[in-house]
Amino acid sequence: MIVREEKWSNIPLLHIVDETVEDSNIPAVIFLHGFTSAKEHNLHYAYNIAKKGFRVLLPEAHLHGVRDEGLDEVQLSLRFWEIVLTSIEEMGILHKELVERGVPKIGMGGTSMGGITTLGCMTAYPWIDTAVVMMGAPGYVELAKAQIAQFENRGFKLPISDEERKSLIDTLSLFDMTKQRQKLNRRPVFFWHGQQDTTVPFEPTYNFFKAAKKDYQDLPERFEFMADPTAGHAVSRSGMLRAADWFASYLNE
Repeated sequence: MIVREEKWSNIPLLHIVDETVEDSNIPAVIFLHGFTSAKEHNLHYAYNIAKKGFRVLLPEAHLHGVRDEGLDEVQLSLRFWEIVLTSIEEMGILHKELVERGVPKIGMGGTSMGGITTLGCMTAYPWIDTAVVMMGAPGYVELAKAQIAQFENRGFKLPISDEERKSLIDTLSLFDMTKQRQKLNRRPVFFWHGQQDTTVPFEPTYNFFKAAKKDYQDLPERFEFMADPTAGHAVSRSGMLRAADWFASYLNE
């Protein structure tokens, strides 16, 4: 297995591929890390996905890892949606590069913030062929309002005006999958979520899955939710392996 540190259009990433297929036009998977994490923290996903015969890209999110600007967790929290929206934009740049390299199909996935970003990308990009959402949330507006309330309940004042707050919510609604479910377009999506998760709550994501399942009535195998009743905000090994199998099922079609 080859692991390379690269920069694609100034986006730092790890590029993982099995040496036996390195020069082949194989499908690619872009896999996104979580809040306060870094690209190399998902190498176990990349290894298991690449073993299935895929090229895997692990991009570094804005203000994370080698793009760190020395912010503490509170400062970083205030810029959470800036990070997500930047990643959505940057996925378009990576897609362009992959197309130029002759990649035939592209999957996307991520953990926590990376799962949230993946769902936002699916509202924007029809080129995502299949997706894996680990501890993600489709309801951007609901999640942002909950984060703001939690922040203010802890005694912090948001450093934005009411007008800026409204502008943020309006922008997030453009990428809110709960408001435009048709953009899934019956693409294969796998969800994993721990039922004891207090960071990204289980219920809103599961409720979305139950509602969207109607759109997959004649293709139920393309829409799957793996719930772990005992897990919190950490993906189990079985969930991680199922994610790799999901890409193998749908990017090799």
